[in-house]
Amino acid sequence: MCPDKGQRIGDRAPSTEAPHGGGREVPRREPREHADDPPGPRWDTDRTEPHPQPPAPGPGRAGWARRLAAPLAAAAIGVALAVGGLSLGLYASLACAVADLACPPGRDVGEIPVLRPMSAAEVATSGAYVGLGDSYSSGEGAFGEQDERAPVNPGATACRRSRESYVPQVGDAYRFPEGVEFWACGGATTGAVLRGQHGHTPQIDRVGPSTSLVTLTLGGNDAGFSPVLTECFTRVTWSDDCVRQEPEVRRRIERLGHDLYEVIAEIHRRAPRARIIVVGYPRPFPKSPTDQVRGLGPVPAVSLTVEDQLWLNRMTRELDDQIARVANGIDRLIAAFRGPGSVEYLDAYDAFDGHEVGTAQPYLNGLVLEVGVPPVNPHSFHPNRDGYRRLGELVRQRIEQGPQRPLHNYRVETR
Repeated sequence: MCPDKGQRIGDRAPSTEAPHGGGREVPRREPREHADDPPGPRWDTDRTEPHPQPPAPGPGRAGWARRLAAPLAAAAIGVALAVGGLSLGLYASLACAVADLACPPGRDVGEIPVLRPMSAAEVATSGAYVGLGDSYSSGEGAFGEQDERAPVNPGATACRRSRESYVPQVGDAYRFPEGVEFWACGGATTGAVLRGQHGHTPQIDRVGPSTSLVTLTLGGNDAGFSPVLTECFTRVTWSDDCVRQEPEVRRRIERLGHDLYEVIAEIHRRAPRARIIVVGYPRPFPKSPTDQVRGLGPVPAVSLTVEDQLWLNRMTRELDDQIARVANGIDRLIAAFRGPGSVEYLDAYDAFDGHEVGTAQPYLNGLVLEVGVPPVNPHSFHPNRDGYRRLGELVRQRIEQGPQRPLHNYRVETR
């Protein structure tokens, strides 16, 4: 066999076969790259085989015992539970309740818990009712001697809480298993609801997880309606000081949005399953007044012109619109996340239609001026007994009707 081209006679081709006898493979000799390299074999250290490791010691008797202990214990517990459940008849009861199988003769099918949607009235009356807010909720316009002699609860005299308010009417119309809490206070602002007034516990602290219904009338004092009316009736005759207050009133109404949001959001946080009914303010004067309105009492007052009455109606509408925006905005968030509870704005702007100040049978007290400071009696421009009865009717109607959207409150029942 002829050698390959370039192979000298006498040279052997490198063998890849293992030597006879099956010994270790002989390392391949690498050619010298430089003449200065010393003669002899050159080893490729990157491909040296690792030294064999001694075999790992076995688990021994103690190791095997530990490994077997856990599964044996689990098996024993499983057997015990299975035998116990069988002896107690648990499996038969489960099959009977769930699938109507293996029921003993004469035995009814077991009861299965289910979630049932609650009606609007059920949601509202499932816990406690808490009435919050300002003088339109407290009953200021109907507060009388009986309320002073026998206060409805602690602090009621300072807050002018009356039994004629719509809050006791609603409380008497339904059975609230967790009771009725009446804490509205005359003169309350959004800040007072959160932090308290007259040294009393803040109204917000009366709300808790068991609360299922909250009614709230709030914002008129933040907008400064009391000093606005005082200015209107004590201004110089024929001046425009009444309507000139509009820029300041509008600034206050705008600021009210943030403060009212904080109050309602905190109520919902404390009572996440409750229905919160925010009652707006009624229009104080007729839609189309035809005559001036004069004050009552020993102190003479400037009459409210037709223009003054229309302006006060418009400011009331703007106040109600701001309250509605806040309440409806929070309720949209609750509905978007399918959360329980609700925030419902109850529009009462036209609630006293035909019974405004200046009509034959008004549902609002007119202006009553007194000697002293302030000259305006607190009863002025607040609902009287008839007015509070009308507001109570509207609240009860809303309790039955609901928020005009699905409520995501459920009751666990068995069948």
